[in-house]
Amino acid sequence: MRPLLRLRNVESRYGAFVALQHVSLIVPEGSVLALLGPNGVGKTTLLRTVSGMMAPTSGEITFDGVRIDDKPDFEITRLGLAHIPEGRAIFPTLSVRENLMMAAYATDGINGSLARVNELFPVLETRRDQIAGTLSGGEQQMLSLARAIITRPRLLMVDELSLGLAPRLVAQLFDTLDKIKQEGTTILLVEQYVRYALRLADIVVILHKGQVAFIGEPGELAHEGKLVEAYLGGSQAASATAEAEEQEGPKPRRRSSASATSGARPKRKPAGPRGSTRRSSQA
Repeated sequence: MRPLLRLRNVESRYGAFVALQHVSLIVPEGSVLALLGPNGVGKTTLLRTVSGMMAPTSGEITFDGVRIDDKPDFEITRLGLAHIPEGRAIFPTLSVRENLMMAAYATDGINGSLARVNELFPVLETRRDQIAGTLSGGEQQMLSLARAIITRPRLLMVDELSLGLAPRLVAQLFDTLDKIKQEGTTILLVEQYVRYALRLADIVVILHKGQVAFIGEPGELAHEGKLVEAYLGGSQAASATAEAEEQEGPKPRRRSSASATSGARPKRKPAGPRGSTRRSSQA
């Protein structure tokens, strides 16, 4: 798959605080990349930097071969990048339909886009005249996602879609993200529900103190117990390991010690904060 988004040695700061350090990664077109790590490691900053909400202090970001780290956010949006930030990305004093129309004002084929949104979120059609701020938390997050979808983005960046929602609603939203994935939309995802993220993801990136600590496929985390525990910790690590083991499939029956030694999988050294990355995600 060809790269759609590429970051090369990107650094971002909040004043003197360095939030991202030498971050390099690739998001291939048509893939889902899950960006994992505990709070405060730079996940939200990375999405904000890519979308133009904040400017990097150094490095280069390209979208479909076009450099965007020097462009304002509205120009980046026009290239086909949609960003759902943490929290509710809606206009709370406008109706549901007005929210959708505001998002789609520059989109050709608005009627077709609205029809697609109504198909994915039928509850929003029944609430089309309701003021957005009076919707439930789950419905507001559906509206946030619908506002992004209606622009027909090539890259959808989602920051903590599940924040503050009941597990049942989280499952519904991830079912919708899976449908969007199947349609070919590239997704860059930050999510606290690690198991949901790994089920959707083709590529996993773990950030640690603003640096890339790991890049690989979800199933590889089953072999990286110490790394996962060190960089995710607690329940996130347990969820990641369990989901990785499920994706990897049942373990083969243990062989004799002699044959097991000769055919053992070599232990791979985890990538350090500036270590090499692998496969199509290496910048």
